Amino acid sequence: MTGSTHPALTDLLATLDLEELGSASVSVTPLSRTDGLQIPATFAEDITLFRGQSQKQLHGRVFGGQVLAQGVIACGRTVDPLDGEPARALHSIHAYFMRPGDDTEPIVFSVERMRDGRSFSTRRVHAIQHGKPILSMSASFQVPSAGLDHQDEMPTVGAAETYPSLADVFGGVDHPGARHLAQGRPIEQRHVEGNLFLSPGPEQVAHQSVWMRAVGALPDDDLVHKAVLAYASDYSLLESILRRHGRTWLTPGLSAASLDHAMWFHRSARADEDLLYVQESPSAQGGRGLAIGRIFTAGGTLVATVAQEGMLRFRDV
Repeated sequence: MTGSTHPALTDLLATLDLEELGSASVSVTPLSRTDGLQIPATFAEDITLFRGQSQKQLHGRVFGGQVLAQGVIACGRTVDPLDGEPARALHSIHAYFMRPGDDTEPIVFSVERMRDGRSFSTRRVHAIQHGKPILSMSASFQVPSAGLDHQDEMPTVGAAETYPSLADVFGGVDHPGARHLAQGRPIEQRHVEGNLFLSPGPEQVAHQSVWMRAVGALPDDDLVHKAVLAYASDYSLLESILRRHGRTWLTPGLSAASLDHAMWFHRSARADEDLLYVQESPSAQGGRGLAIGRIFTAGGTLVATVAQEGMLRFRDV
């Protein structure tokens, strides 16, 4: 993959350039039960294996958005147009984060071809480390089609350049975490209501907006742009929960992790252009919080909708 020479983005594109390890058909024996029910016939799972590396993180764990993005690429590489039709475009992913990943070890992606229908192709991928899955994700692709068309309106906020980026805020701070926020991320973020790294938001509300874009040019490949969008969507979504309760990422006693991630791609857009990520949390309870996000182009086109539940625990709650 080719793109920007910005080191962080070059690193991301390298992690998305998966190595294909080969394919295999695995026979699955019918399952018999004491009540006489069983899978009706032996079937074959068509599996393709890929291998990818990880970006280094300060905490040594793999960033969840990276595994999502790699899963998107792995699934997309197994979807071929049928009978001369246009390329099938990714329209949804549904994932569970099962275990923390180790950023010092490669990840193997096992993609199963579940179905290729007349209009839709379905894939299932498991990301595997040390012989165990760290993520399980399904993905669906569709032949371009006409149909009913409507969308929510984009909220009114200032243009992206009117808000400071994380690089602007942390660029002069001599600390490993600050340097990572300023230079080590491949996605630029500009919080409309202010970031939640240094202090809580001025209001305890369960919503926020963040301008975001890749820090350099991306290849002209729709699958890559959707993979990078999936990557970026995992950065700030849970902040709508923290903001509601006056907490920050640095609040003592915080333990946080993404549990699942669903994303629907409504319309194609470039991830290296300004996108507004509008986020809200309808509920938090039991050490978990739900967050919903909508992603718009600067021109107001609704690109994607995201939903994620996360674990957010505090020692004082």
